[in-house]
Amino acid sequence: MNLLQRIKDLVRSRSIHVSYVDVGSCNGCDIEVLACLAPRYDIEQYGIYVHNNPREADVLLVVGAFTPGWEEKLGSVWDKIPEPKAAIAIGNCPISGCVFGRRGSYVDPPVSKHIPIAAEVPGCPPRPTEILAAILSLRDTVFKGWEARQR
Repeated sequence: MNLLQRIKDLVRSRSIHVSYVDVGSCNGCDIEVLACLAPRYDIEQYGIYVHNNPREADVLLVVGAFTPGWEEKLGSVWDKIPEPKAAIAIGNCPISGCVFGRRGSYVDPPVSKHIPIAAEVPGCPPRPTEILAAILSLRDTVFKGWEARQR
């Protein structure tokens, strides 16, 4: 690994940019994700920054029960995120559909059928510490040495 790659890995480990999409949740997971921004958890102390624009993000957080109406929209958001990128399913709804994933409903879990999911945080809703741990777990598995792996 050359010096430039080591510098990029160091900077990337301290600067993870996250974007957020809700594909139809009950707002339980939304509240827990927003709690990560509050002073108690202070997501920025870990070098994690939240953006509304997916073009500035490295990680996409997906919450909610996926419905067919999101098929094209979620793919469009995913395509806007530059490489290297990763997605995390937050809560039971994007993983299994939870209480909304019943026979005959429009809910189409898991969201990993529609975009690649690098990590899942189960729970209804999951704790903010679990969300933070999932985001931080990606920095070494997805982002470390990405340019070197592309050659």
